[in-house]
Parts: sequence; structure tokens; C-alpha cells
Amino acid sequence: MNQPFSARHAALLRPTTLARAAALSLALMSAGGASTWLPTAQAAASATASVAWQPAAGDADIERAFAQARAEKKPVLLYWGAKWCPPCNQLKATLFNRVDFIEQTRAIVPVHIDGDLPGAQKLGTRFKVRGYPTMILFNPEGQELTRLPGEIDAPQVIKVLQLGLAGGRPVKSVLADAKAGKKLNANEWRLLSFYSWETDEQQLVPPAELPGLLAQLAGAAQGVDGEAGTRLWLKAVSANDSGKALKVDAALRERVSKVLESPEQSRALMDVITNGAPDIVKTLAPTAGPERSALLAQLDTVLKRLEGDASLSRGDRLQSLLARVQLARLDVAPTELHPKLSPALLKEVKDHAARADREITDGYERQAVITSAAYLLGQAGQWKDSDDLLKASLSKSHSPYYLMSSLGGNAKKQGRKDEALKWFEEAFNKSEGPATRLQWGSGYFAALTELAPQDAARIEKTAAQLFSEAAQDKGSFYERSARSLQKVGSSLAKWNDKGQHDAVLGRLKTQLDGICAKVDTADKQRETCEALVKAPGKKA
Repeated sequence: MNQPFSARHAALLRPTTLARAAALSLALMSAGGASTWLPTAQAAASATASVAWQPAAGDADIERAFAQARAEKKPVLLYWGAKWCPPCNQLKATLFNRVDFIEQTRAIVPVHIDGDLPGAQKLGTRFKVRGYPTMILFNPEGQELTRLPGEIDAPQVIKVLQLGLAGGRPVKSVLADAKAGKKLNANEWRLLSFYSWETDEQQLVPPAELPGLLAQLAGAAQGVDGEAGTRLWLKAVSANDSGKALKVDAALRERVSKVLESPEQSRALMDVITNGAPDIVKTLAPTAGPERSALLAQLDTVLKRLEGDASLSRGDRLQSLLARVQLARLDVAPTELHPKLSPALLKEVKDHAARADREITDGYERQAVITSAAYLLGQAGQWKDSDDLLKASLSKSHSPYYLMSSLGGNAKKQGRKDEALKWFEEAFNKSEGPATRLQWGSGYFAALTELAPQDAARIEKTAAQLFSEAAQDKGSFYERSARSLQKVGSSLAKWNDKGQHDAVLGRLKTQLDGICAKVDTADKQRETCEALVKAPGKKA
């Protein structure tokens, strides 16, 4: 919960958008290629306008939206998010308030699923969405055309929006043809290059196979659309977490080097570079030496340029600085609290965070950027500054429990157990919404069993409270809520690994059995409920 706004962390910015092809293509073509971030002007211009989201809390709402889409021959935009989620707030601050985006949504059926609405988690299962935010483009018949990434800046999102409509084919069909060696047009290659593989949820490809697939697609796209091929190559490199799934040769290193040398290309590929910088280095230069030093120098130059690019949002510019800190920590243990960074870089981190705090007044933007700035300060070893920023922002946040959980995370990392538990508990107590409360509650519970395992009474009381709250929401055994409850069950099993708390587990199991007996058997909900806590004496 206390991770930064980044494609590499807990909640990723992954918007998908859509619009009616003919009308919108013309509008977009005439908009040109400028990528200037104008949050203030856009917000002012759209003070009386907004996206006409249709809230959906169940299958009936979804069917109504698709019936309208078929009748009006419009595509459907499905946005899955939550009030507290920093990248969701980034969307609200940089995309949803733009005049051009609002105008384009007039030609679509925009549907918003708030993760805390009744039935929302069941819809998450239906549409295979997990991370907040996810945005999906459907045709009027309900076929998924694509999922688009939100790490790209807002003007690019609006352009990419068109790609899913220009071809008119579901991405699954486009990918199948690409893998079979069939001919794709340039728009279809671009669609694949901008597809949000991070929110794919293994619909198209298992994660382990992704780097190889992206490399295969990149090679095939290169002769048709060089821009799409380059993006796919760079995404393959940044997705290569293990460093072994992708064949690295001189040609690939040269290809990446040319991207970094070009201000235009590196700007266009900003999202991949800033979110994947450490993995790019680990893949292309896995060991220390001249090759790694040269690559690090290239990346630092690019990231500095992006950090100072006024056409990018504050969130994107901060992500560039975070990438620089991550590169400086490349050979430092992740658990190192006080990495040795250059004084110049430390000053930039502190100045950047202070400037964001001073300048950002919009509530949505603060929720997105200040949480990331606090994480950045922690990564730079500036823990007091991180805590001070979070505490000063509590009264300015519409979801202060998110910041409280970040404060708990900071305290835990530094060994301040009592303080960590205080913040985690307060974050849980302040959290709002059934899915959110289970998520925050499971985080508090995990910390409780780890940091205060001797407090059996408090542990039992908290678990019993979470199970009671789960019983009040019919969506508790779907998607994120189910995973939150499973986290509680796992924490209990670990806490009772030697059977020393069998009596507590026995009472909780009895409580849970009564709850599970009333849970619907559809979609294996009751099965999920019954598996949360094993009877005392049984192995998990």
C-alpha cells in the first residue's frame, strides 16, 4: 500500500480509453503531435464539463451499458479504480479533466467501476482486472479490443486510444495473427506495442514468456513500423526481470543506445525508460565495468532531461528522478536504509519533494505525487523528510489512510515496531469502503502478527473483526477482497506454525464456518471462504 506510483509497484497506472473511430480519428489527426501537459488550463477549461461516467456495481449495470453501446453503435470504456489509489488520482489530475478527452468520451459509453461498490469485486473477476487502475476498450458487442497503459503521458493516451479503434479487431486476434506470421498493418503493430502487458492478467501470455514474445513481435514489426518495433524491443529489455529470458547481443545494445541518444525517441519512450531503467541496465550490462558505466551515464542524461521536461506531468518527472535514485542503488541491498548517494542527487531529491509539496494544490494530484515523493525520499535514505512530508499532507488528503500506511511502512523499515503498528492500526480504522477496509485490515493484521506475535488477544480480535466485516459484503470472496482475506489466513497460519495458538484458530474457524455456510456457492465463493483458515492441527 505504501509503494510509489510506478509501473513497477503495487498500483500501476494503466488507463485504457476509447472512442468512435471515424469521428475521433479525424479529431486526433488534426490535434497534431504536441505533447504538452496543461493540467491547470485543462482543468479551468473543463470546470463545467466532465466525463459522464456510468457507475456499475453489478452485471445488470454492465449489460445496460452494453445494450446502450449496441443501440448507439459506440464502444465502451471500462475504468476500474478506487478513491485512494495514487495512479487513479493521477488519471483524474492529468487525463480525465482534459477537454480533448472529455469531448472524445461523448462518442463512447464510459463505465466506472469503483472497487468499493457492492458487486465491484465480482465484476473484477468477470473482466479479469486486479490492479487499480485498469481501463479496457470494448467494441459494442462486448469483445475486448485492448488494454492501454497509463504510464505514457496523457496526450499519448489520447493518441493510442485511436489505435484500438482504427483496426477494430480484438487484441487477442491481432496477437494470434502476429505470432502466426500473418501480415499486420502499422496501426495493429502500434496497438501491440502500446498494449498494457502489465495488466494483461495472463490472458494473452504468462509473465515468464513475455520478454521472448515481445522480442519476437519487435523483430516482426521492425520492417512495417519502426516506432512500434523500437517500443517493443525496449519493453522486451525492461520486462526481462531475470536477465535470462532474452538474447542480448551487440545489435540489441546498439538499438537501445540509439534510443537513448535521441531526445525525440527517448521522450516518446519515456514510460518504458523511467519505469524500467534498472531492468534495462541489468539486462544489457549485468556486471560492473565500462559497458555498464557507459549505459548508466546515458540513462542518467536521459532521465535528467525528462525530469526537467515541462511538457510532462509532475508525476512523470518525479518518476524520472526516482529512476535515477534506483540506478544509484543498483548494487545496494534493497534493505539498505541509508544508501551512499551523491550530494548533488540528494539535493535534487529533497528540492523536488519540497517543490511538489509547495506547488501542488489539486487534491487528486497531491494523492498521486506526494505519496511517490515520500517514497522517493525514503529510497534516498531521507526518512525524516519522508515522514514529515506524509504527516504534513494528512489533512490535505481525501484518503489519509493511504499516507498513514506509508508512515507505518517507514517506521517498520526502521525497526520502530510500536510506531509502525500505531500507524497501520490508525490507517485501518480510518479506511473507508468494504474492499478497502479488508485490504487495509489485512495489511495491519500481517504487521500485527509479525511485530507483536505475543499479543494473541489483539490478533484474535482483529481477525474476528475482519471476518465479521467480510460477512457483510457479498463481494468479499471475489478478487482483491478475497486476496485480502487470504492474506489474513496466511498470516494466521504463519503465526500458528507450531500449533501454539490452536485455541485462537479454533475459535476463529468456528466463526468462519458460520459465515461460510451463508456464502453463495457460485464461482467457488464458499470454497474460497472455507479455505481461509485450516482447522487446528491441519497443515495449510
